[in-house]
Amino acid sequence: MITLKSNREIETIRRGGKITADVLTELMQAARPGVTTRELDSMAEHGIRQRGGVPTFKGYRGFPASICASVNDEVVHGIPGSYVLRDGDLLSIDIGTTYEGFVSDSAVTVPVGDVSASARRLLAVTQECLMIGVAAAKENAYVGDIGAAVQEHAESNGFGVVRELVGHGVGREMHEEPNVPNYGRRGSGAKIRRGLVIAIEPMITQGAPGVVIQKDGWTVVTADGKLAAHFEHTIAVTQEGPKILTLRELGEHPAVEQFREAGALSR
Repeated sequence: MITLKSNREIETIRRGGKITADVLTELMQAARPGVTTRELDSMAEHGIRQRGGVPTFKGYRGFPASICASVNDEVVHGIPGSYVLRDGDLLSIDIGTTYEGFVSDSAVTVPVGDVSASARRLLAVTQECLMIGVAAAKENAYVGDIGAAVQEHAESNGFGVVRELVGHGVGREMHEEPNVPNYGRRGSGAKIRRGLVIAIEPMITQGAPGVVIQKDGWTVVTADGKLAAHFEHTIAVTQEGPKILTLRELGEHPAVEQFREAGALSR
């Protein structure tokens, strides 16, 4: 069942989303050659708790860390550990905060040092997919409109769209109804109503879209070993349109200015 959120609940998620965004910004700045993913995880937990939140991921279904740290061909759910970031890596950081009983969820993929032109293009297109998906999340549209918009943009640029993993509703639980696929058909799926809060999270591959799960039971990698990227925002559907609740001060796509002008940003 889809649970719509009140204005007060959306405001609470927005406050938690600011914690998520601020900590994620710090992690983006710290993701440099020589840093371990475990160090980033420790930084994330400290930053979230210091700001009055709780790391949503830690302990969720047994997950052992506060962030997912996925490198290169790892799409999502990478477990932070002893891996030392190297020049040329792509690092996807996924982070969630529980604040006053409500969850916000966001992700970004960052280049570590100097990366290839093809990797930068993957990052750019995936970030564009996110913003296109957010723009499609309008009242009286359909969830399928979001997925169709993301899929069309990714595939028209020669990239793959992961099918096995999807976006989701967000609220008192990290994963609520509805599922929000990054592919689909316009006019299909649940109708989008005011008060809907969802995490839109394109997971785009440089090659084929197939994925496999590693032996740790968590880490999802591309089946062909090629690069992947992952960007995510928690958004609310409001009278003014989709409102980004996890907006970062730094590292956003230029298209956020369109939302700023429309008053659809979180701050």
